[in-house]
Order: sequence, then structure tokens, then C-alpha cells
Amino acid sequence: MVFKKMLSAFGVGGPSVDTVLTNPNTRPGLTLEGQVNLLGGDTPANIEQVVVGLVTRVEIEGHNTEYAGVMEFHRLPVSGPLQLAPKQQLAIPFQLSVPWETPITDVYGQRLRGMTMGLRTELAIARAVDKGDLDQVNVHPLPVHERILEAFQRLGFRFKHADLERGRIRGTQQTLPFYQEIEFFASPQYAGTINEVELTFVTSPHGVEVILECDKRGGFLTAGHDVFGHYRVSHDEADRTDWAQVVDGWLRETTSRYGSLRGAHGFGGHGHGRGPGMGGMVAGAALGVAGGMIAGEMIEDAFEGDFGGFEE
Repeated sequence: MVFKKMLSAFGVGGPSVDTVLTNPNTRPGLTLEGQVNLLGGDTPANIEQVVVGLVTRVEIEGHNTEYAGVMEFHRLPVSGPLQLAPKQQLAIPFQLSVPWETPITDVYGQRLRGMTMGLRTELAIARAVDKGDLDQVNVHPLPVHERILEAFQRLGFRFKHADLERGRIRGTQQTLPFYQEIEFFASPQYAGTINEVELTFVTSPHGVEVILECDKRGGFLTAGHDVFGHYRVSHDEADRTDWAQVVDGWLRETTSRYGSLRGAHGFGGHGHGRGPGMGGMVAGAALGVAGGMIAGEMIEDAFEGDFGGFEE
């Protein structure tokens, strides 16, 4: 499957750029391959740089407001300075690594409602940057993600929505400036305890940190509140674990808490025993927004509109 779009980067008679992905489907930790095709315009052009970058839509909470912005979170220069002659055709191949924490956009070939992802191509000429070509990218789950999502389905949970929240989860090894929340309606067997569950994966080459946020129902004398669970699993456990049993255990343990998480779980623990922690993991697994530098670039330009067709 190939996404192809020809744009004139700098007006009538200027050079144009067309990025072609060999395959727009990928997974966290893998790559995207393709080539940037340049076509010279009516006059010679001194191109300073050609860059490709992954962009996605992120929810941002501000002063009593919440809005969505498009953020670039990973980029790769594919060419340095070059001169493009009139009508010259030039193909620049590239291989872009996909960060391990890249959010999942597609499960079983279906787009998760609320998710967007694209590869944007930038062409820089004479200090003007054209953020021209934008191609849809489909990020599929790794096996351990897939098994955990299957377990929620087997336990009767219904998918509601997915989005990306700007901020960081305290106590995790998160490196991107946002995290994904995959929201489920509670299944009947949990309906007396939970309203909804939000699932977050923080993935690395070694495994996956799983964060659960359960919207716990209130009782006769108690108000409803959110409770959190934080677990770690390794990639090689994907096909040798009864995930429905594990996820059920996680949910029951998480909802039995009245406060924040009191201990950490090591790889392979699955909540059956207390591990030594995750190297500085705080006792509470609450979702918190940390200050400091933001790695991604907020893009407030015309490319907001290009994501409209990605939604279900």
C-alpha cells in the first residue's frame, strides 16, 4: 500500500516533493522505509535540508482549558545541502527508526478511534521551510500489547476511545513528551466496581510498563475516585502467559486499593509478588505531568487540517 501526494513546495514554478513509503504499516521498535522524490522547478534551487518526521495529535491541558495540537516527536534529516536543477528528478531513500514508545494506531487492521499518525516531509530552501508532504502511518501493536488488549476483550471490556495526553507518568521510563490512553467501558463482571479503565503502555526494548487507571464506583458512604496500578512485563512473556488471568488479577488488585500504589513490580511479577522496584519508581503510580523541556515541536500551522481524514 503506497500513499502518494505531489505538492508544489514553494509556489508555481518551484520544486515539488513527493514522499513514498514502501509500507505505511509498522510497529514500535521497527522502521519505516521509503524515498523522498524531488522534482526541480523552473529555476535552479539550493536545498538546504530535507527532513522526515513522525507527527501525531496530542491533547494538551492548559489554564482550565483543553485543546489538541499536532506534535512532531521524532525526526530524521535525509539530506543535507544539495542543488536541484530545473526539472531534475532526484530520489532520496531513507530508513526511519520508529521509537519504542510510539503509540498504537491500529489493532487487527482497524484504526483506533481517536488516533492519528503521519510522516511529514520538510523541504528547506533559503531559510524557508515547507512542511509539505504528509503521509498516513499505521502503527500496529507488538505481541505483548496485542495479548493484553485481547485479554481486555476476553474479559468483556468494550473499547471506547484512544488519545494522547501531553505530560509524563511519574515513576516510569517514559521518554516521549506524551502518553497514550486506551479507554474501555467496564464489562458486566466488573460493573459493580469500575466505571471505565484507561490503559497505558510505556514500551522499551526490554519490555512494557503497563499503567491502569480505574474509575472506581462510589459506595453508599464513599465517593467514586480513580485508582492506579503499575506493572511490568517482558516481551518474551507474550506467548507463554494466560493474559486474561493476569489482567483480571491486575484489575482486582488495583481496585482493592484505597490510595496509590504501595509497591513496585519487577519483570515477570504480574502482580503476584512485590519486586524491588524499577529503579526510582515512586510509590504512587499516579499519572502526573512533569515540567521541563518538551522534546516534541508543537505545530500550529495548516497541517492541522491534513489529519481530518485520519479519524474514524
